[in-house]
Amino acid sequence: MSKISDIFEKEMKVINMGLESFRSSMEHQHVKVLQVDWKPPAGGNKKLISALLKLKKISEEANKEGVERIINSQPVLMDVKKAIDVIPGMHKKMLLHAGPPITWERMCGPVRGACMGALIYEEIAENPEKAERILSRGEIEFSPCHHHSAVGPMAGIVSSSMYVYCIENKTFKNKSYSTLNEGLGKALRFGSYDKDVIERLKWMEQVLGPALQKAVRLSGGINVKNLTAQALQMGDECHNRNIAASNLFLKELTPYLLKTDLSKEIILKVFQFITGNVHSFLNMSMAACKSSTDTILGLKNSTLLSAMARNGTDIGIRIAGLGERWFTAPAGEPKGLYFPGYTREDANPDLGDSTVSEVAGIGGFAMAAAPAIVKFVGGSPSDAIKFTSEMYEITVAEHRDYQIPGLDFRGTPVGVDLCKVIEKGITPIINTGIAHKNPGVGQVGAGILYAPVKCFEDAMEAFMSEK
Repeated sequence: MSKISDIFEKEMKVINMGLESFRSSMEHQHVKVLQVDWKPPAGGNKKLISALLKLKKISEEANKEGVERIINSQPVLMDVKKAIDVIPGMHKKMLLHAGPPITWERMCGPVRGACMGALIYEEIAENPEKAERILSRGEIEFSPCHHHSAVGPMAGIVSSSMYVYCIENKTFKNKSYSTLNEGLGKALRFGSYDKDVIERLKWMEQVLGPALQKAVRLSGGINVKNLTAQALQMGDECHNRNIAASNLFLKELTPYLLKTDLSKEIILKVFQFITGNVHSFLNMSMAACKSSTDTILGLKNSTLLSAMARNGTDIGIRIAGLGERWFTAPAGEPKGLYFPGYTREDANPDLGDSTVSEVAGIGGFAMAAAPAIVKFVGGSPSDAIKFTSEMYEITVAEHRDYQIPGLDFRGTPVGVDLCKVIEKGITPIINTGIAHKNPGVGQVGAGILYAPVKCFEDAMEAFMSEK
């Protein structure tokens, strides 16, 4: 019979779970160690662990149905119209904004700046000072884009005269909307409102919108999902990198633009605007994602994330089985790259509805498909793979249509599960633009961050209180 002392006379091979300092001590003594990255579920919180055990049982079937709804959605660009003509509940004294509900008093600088610019554009105010007075007196109604089947990047401001992409989900027949993209730098969505910004918005209303309307109507509909799937094969992740997708969209649109009665001069200007704006595809992509993720809103017992959005003050999430309720936390601070002359001190907290991309399984979740994205948001190509790989830990499926060449054509992670987020302590990754904290300045950089865990913990407690 061997003695316990015999163990110490043989070569030891150690498996260490937990503190890495134990591994270091073993290695210092020339012992082979395998470090296991293990953490107790839900950070060891007994209340949350108990909730997880119950929720996992009741949510499994609902989550299977929910993720199938997202994957099977077929968003198609059917028209381009003025917001007031198509967005439910829109009126001339209303401004839609990104993120969960917020009042003027709590709005951050870039959202205030975008609201002021929108009033100047709509000719409700002659200058920023008058616009600010009107807004502060409560003469304008504020409402989240998400409450009106819409989404907006960064500040997300939508006013009545703006043209919007009209997306129809052909599978489920629901519709969604988003404004046309202005381009990078000084733009209304980043809080700028100078003369050039307003003139560009007017040109988009008077020339770009009507031109796109004619071409899209002639096309009979442009399948945005197909364009997204192709772009992921070409180096985009369709949130902060849209170069391939924008070119694919223009290629699809070109024959129909040429068939319109538009002059060559107008067609040339439309071409120049789209080719000169690498984010032309972003807004219609966001609306397409919105039409896909809205299909699970209110799905009984589902713990899937149905929306995630930021207004520069708060970040809010919605969970499918909890309907239209928002669970909020302070908006985070992106870590990334800044334009020359700007630093982290200039940055506003995270904002925008564009995280609908991640909810639908692209954007930050598909960064492994777009290693070049790190040049824009910071990091290395290996980081892009790391971020995507991590998101498989908190999702329930892999997308059948959105695939990543660099991962042997593995489907993107899709269907963020509240239970998995709480259990593993991993929250959704977000890649994003960065706006200056003061109104009127514009974009100052781009970066990456994780959503805060608090809003997920609050959602978990709310879910359990109803069971």
